[in-house]
Amino acid sequence: MRTFARLALAATLMLAVAACGSSPGSRAVSGGLLGAGAGAAVGSLSGNAGTGALIGGGVGALGGAATAR
Repeated sequence: MRTFARLALAATLMLAVAACGSSPGSRAVSGGLLGAGAGAAVGSLSGNAGTGALIGGGVGALGGAATAR
């Protein structure tokens, strides 16, 4: 349960800064990098960090590009 709480806190903090940037492109890059890191961390718990990083990176990039300035 502690591991889940820590991961949830880390994900919340990463999402809070995912929209940093002045253009949609820079937000997509920062969101993708943060998402890939979070996805790799969560994926390593389930046994497949690479897949988690790919999924997290894609979701983070989409989320970063879709956010307003």
